[in-house]
Amino acid sequence: MRDHEVRVQRPGERFPRERELAWRLAELAADPVPVEPEVAEMAANRLLDDVAVAVAALERDPPAAARAQALAHPRPGGATVLGLGPATRVAAEWAAWANGTAVRELDFHDTFLAADFAHPGDNLPPLLAVAQQCGRSGADLVRAIVTAYEVQVALTRAIDLHSHKIDHVAHLGPSVAAGLGTLLGLPVQVTYQAVNQALHVTTATRQSRKGSISSWKASAPAHAGKLAVEAADRAMRGQTAPAPIWEGTDGVIAWLLDGPGAVYQVPLPEPGEPRRAILDTFTKAHSAEYQAQAFIDLAVRLRERVGDTGRVERVVLRTSDHTHNVIGTGAGDPEKLDPAATRETLDHSVMYLFAVALQDGRLHHHDSYTPERAARPGTVRLWRRVETVEDPAWTAAYHHPDPARRAFGGRAEVHLAGGEVVEGELAVADAHPNGAAPFARPDYLAKLAALAEGVVEPAELDRFAALAGRLGELAPDELGGLTVAAGRLAGAAPDRRGIF
Repeated sequence: MRDHEVRVQRPGERFPRERELAWRLAELAADPVPVEPEVAEMAANRLLDDVAVAVAALERDPPAAARAQALAHPRPGGATVLGLGPATRVAAEWAAWANGTAVRELDFHDTFLAADFAHPGDNLPPLLAVAQQCGRSGADLVRAIVTAYEVQVALTRAIDLHSHKIDHVAHLGPSVAAGLGTLLGLPVQVTYQAVNQALHVTTATRQSRKGSISSWKASAPAHAGKLAVEAADRAMRGQTAPAPIWEGTDGVIAWLLDGPGAVYQVPLPEPGEPRRAILDTFTKAHSAEYQAQAFIDLAVRLRERVGDTGRVERVVLRTSDHTHNVIGTGAGDPEKLDPAATRETLDHSVMYLFAVALQDGRLHHHDSYTPERAARPGTVRLWRRVETVEDPAWTAAYHHPDPARRAFGGRAEVHLAGGEVVEGELAVADAHPNGAAPFARPDYLAKLAALAEGVVEPAELDRFAALAGRLGELAPDELGGLTVAAGRLAGAAPDRRGIF
């Protein structure tokens, strides 16, 4: 790996194009590096994971609305829509929108945490949609996924968006564009234009994940993927984009991030170096914001020692600055303590998640978020007695340079009536690669089966899983099978509520 320095141009200065970050990412996309077997296996795991969490969300409102919009844009030979089977085809950008929204809805797929946050599995819906429409092979798709992960992880390691209240999808647009460059074998100069355009149009504020979190939380990454597909199409037609988009004097860094004096070191692979960033990402065992995963596991472990939660007088969760300020009491969001809050808000409240897991011994993607469950008096009482505290030691562990020592959890102190304190700590979630039960292929398949139960017939699920299992070997005409049909959606009437 080699750090690529990124800084803002000085007044009157003009960088050679080869020094721009967008150009370097485009070069990365064009480098025909073989994919290592364990990396290819992880790409297939991420496809299984994405479809699993999407299937469980198909009947929720945001995926249903996005699906209806996609169905208004049919295209023979286009891309598939999750839930409707291989025969239904729509324009690739609209498939990216519908499928991306379904994947993101339950906050249940993979994550990467560093200087910023990322859900790199968001890259898969647009890449798969374009691969289907453009007749690419499974091997092409795997290489594209690997490129997209490499780019998004590199940007997330180096460039902090959150402290400037810029949403993490600003790293997703460029990663999808780079992945499309690999998928379609685009020249460096074409991918360069697509990356610039994708960043320009996908930079948005973090209000989508603040206060009363709306249905846009699921749609924001899908929108970024859709716009990246359109950016690549535009670049392929010879059109140019604002540049240099990161380094320009009126660009993203100068005005939206750390300002004209900023210098970032973005770690990128050398030419010919294997792309392994996907192996540094991790998925979820619980349907909630990743920084709560370890605390959910910890609550389950402490449950027996705590006993009657009616005796709890106070809970202190000592954790990193990111966890405290994003999903803890440090966020200053009263909605995170409100039993009438949206589901999107509840899954971003570590106070709620810890309370429910402590009482129930689990967190379920549906049952734990019903209005009745959130409003249970004993839960509300416990929930409002949970507070988070930023602990410098946990903050340092969160940003530790050694991945083997990096920690995203914290310490829980449960104060009971009578003065007893039940304590415990957990550095990483059980499902994390360094956790007690790291996810492997059987776990991804089990997650798919559990989330698809009652939604997709077992034979249909087996068909999809078998295809996904040999992803890198699939011929172009087999990629259309990388979807699932959900019986309840098959005969749905068109939704005419909108414009389309």
